[in-house]
Amino acid sequence: MQVYADPITVNCRKVLAGLAFLEVPFERVHVDYFKAEHKEPAYLALNPNASVPALADGDFVLWESNAILQYAADKLGRDSAYPKDLRRRADINRWLLWESSSWFPNCYAFLVENCVKPLLGASPDPAVLDAQAVQFHKLAGILDARLARHPWVCGDAPTIADIALAAPMHMH
Repeated sequence: MQVYADPITVNCRKVLAGLAFLEVPFERVHVDYFKAEHKEPAYLALNPNASVPALADGDFVLWESNAILQYAADKLGRDSAYPKDLRRRADINRWLLWESSSWFPNCYAFLVENCVKPLLGASPDPAVLDAQAVQFHKLAGILDARLARHPWVCGDAPTIADIALAAPMHMH
């Protein structure tokens, strides 16, 4: 397997951390985000979304970070991290979908304001942060309530859901 990634991005770090957690052997192909290599024709042939990461396993190409984690876990039989049991898998899938639809977009606003803008010489916009704060605390409360009942998001051991949920918030 080859993973096309630049660890500067949240979703690439998620995949790289997830593959390490799953003990998946792979070759990393660096796609320089700041040089916009993810927008070049060769990369667009792999991922028409012009975003990183992407995975190539022979002639099979997959993009979307959570799908990459699911595929890798299934391919290598990492059932403890992505169980086959229907209810446990549905629970993990719920958190993976919640991460991509709710948690990541909200955390991303904080990442841009507090990390990216200062790197580019700009200041965070307090209005943007204030506008996101209510939703962030609501979402963080959902996650906190879940973790109050379990040591890990989906039970007594870490799964790919834990990797996905941690990725967008680790820099905050």
